[in-house]
Amino acid sequence: MRILGLNAYHGESAACLFVDGKLVAAAEEERFRRIKHWAGLPTKAIDYCLRAALLTMREVDHIAINRKPGINSWGRLGFFLTHTPRPKLIWQQIKTIRTAPSIRDTLEKTYGPELKAKFHRVEHHRAHLASAFLVSPFQEAACLSADGFGDFASCAMGFGRGDQVKIDNCVYFPHSLGIFYSALTQFLGFSGYGDEDQVMSLSPYGEPNYLDQMRDVVRIQSDGTFRLNLKYFRHHAGDVSYNWNDCAPEVGTLYRKELVDLLGAARKPGETLEQRHKDIARSVQTMYEKAFFALLGALHKQHPSDYVALAGGCALNSVANGKVYRRTSFKKMYVPSAPGDAGGAIGAAAYVMSQMKKSVRFNLETAFLGPESSEQEIHALLDWKRNDISEVGCTAAFIGVEEDLLRRTAQAIVDGKIVGWFQGRMEWGPHSLGNRSILADPRHAEVKDIFDAKIKRRESYRPFAASILRESVSDWFDQEDDVPFMSEVFQVRSQKQSFIPAVMQIDGSARLHTVEKETNPRYHRLIEHFRELTGIPVVLNTAFRLEDPLVCYPEEALDFFLSTEMDVLVLGNFWIERTPGMFLGGS
Repeated sequence: MRILGLNAYHGESAACLFVDGKLVAAAEEERFRRIKHWAGLPTKAIDYCLRAALLTMREVDHIAINRKPGINSWGRLGFFLTHTPRPKLIWQQIKTIRTAPSIRDTLEKTYGPELKAKFHRVEHHRAHLASAFLVSPFQEAACLSADGFGDFASCAMGFGRGDQVKIDNCVYFPHSLGIFYSALTQFLGFSGYGDEDQVMSLSPYGEPNYLDQMRDVVRIQSDGTFRLNLKYFRHHAGDVSYNWNDCAPEVGTLYRKELVDLLGAARKPGETLEQRHKDIARSVQTMYEKAFFALLGALHKQHPSDYVALAGGCALNSVANGKVYRRTSFKKMYVPSAPGDAGGAIGAAAYVMSQMKKSVRFNLETAFLGPESSEQEIHALLDWKRNDISEVGCTAAFIGVEEDLLRRTAQAIVDGKIVGWFQGRMEWGPHSLGNRSILADPRHAEVKDIFDAKIKRRESYRPFAASILRESVSDWFDQEDDVPFMSEVFQVRSQKQSFIPAVMQIDGSARLHTVEKETNPRYHRLIEHFRELTGIPVVLNTAFRLEDPLVCYPEEALDFFLSTEMDVLVLGNFWIERTPGMFLGGS
């Protein structure tokens, strides 16, 4: 049985493919289009999945889509009965519902009218919950999905057992933690889709001096849910523009003038960040955490399990995730590598399998589900680009013995070099997890300055991640957990902080990425070599990209290398190194 899962006509458009219960491939459309968060029908991701499985679209049996227009009708009715009808919003809802059937039409136009696949539409948050629980190591768990909106709901709470996921309670439009965080992200001058991580990264530099104001914006209820004070928002009035078709997602201004009256002037994009902005960011994060942990507290009260599965765009808030064990009664958490809308593709397909009683529960321990390039392909690329490589003062060599390659890479990192690390299959989800990464030495605080000088790519407040050997977590961090998908921020032990300043935030925290030998043996062994040289089982890891999506193919990695002053690029077993002082590339 072949099931194609899709997230379509929304941000992070993506596709995945299950064959006989095995997840064969998954990828976001942005990686192929080279447009971040690309929205539309993910035809290039579909093509990749089909190629990976050696199938044609006509051989697909089922297509699962993480949207079910018209669902949650009681929530819709309740909203329209308690709010003055707004023609713009009603028309927006009608347009949203009407776009859903076009998925079948567009697929038939693209792949031919002979499609035999049966189409399944899965409620947005049910797909989110399935994307976490049905691929988790848990046989039962409390489940929470929270994001902006999907199918008229912003949050779903439920329970998973075996191969089933049920929803007990939802928070419906117009109340949404995702909208709260996005609106305040816009207010702070970060206008791009997906810029919420800027606010999260900025928050440690401020104090929660605006928390009283935030309590008026988000009101936590006695049952653990929340309500937005709608006088500060525009999304429910229908006068916010959206564009989800064949583009980077576009979302109009979500907040009203009343928010400016409450907090002062909004920051314009590019304006200097003042302490007031940092304090607002900290207050936003603090308010979000209060509402988030109230939800989890209510969920645990209803389902007192030791285990919790989290999904939805809000599950990308790694700062809050890192406090779950301290602020709730849950003992073990699972957050998938793509908890946002892209992950709904896996969730929709997994849910369809569960309903057909065809699923075999498996633990999705790896995010390496994207394209890979063979040694022959990389060699052909380097041969084709040999003049470009030599013109910028670089040399290329093949290193056939893996241990030699790893030792040489570890030594380059110790020597203070910035290393592009391109290996195996591309990551599924927003984070670089050791196959499409830029690596550096975490021992030197000036690494951020080196990145600015050589690569020119980061705001000073944005942290790098710490890739750490899984067996060393408890020695270096004050909590112990599996964090294979870079989904949690922990405090570095006080006695260790002076050793890894380049990966720490101002508050002594770090976003960690645990690396296991079983799931990424080459990267694990590289970090072991670094530990042998330095005594430290941690390397600095950041995404292999500038403003574009994560690199997908080796030619993108090579172009990145040649256009910056990165010192070393490791493409599979090929070593490309820049001769010091010989940079002649672009700015």
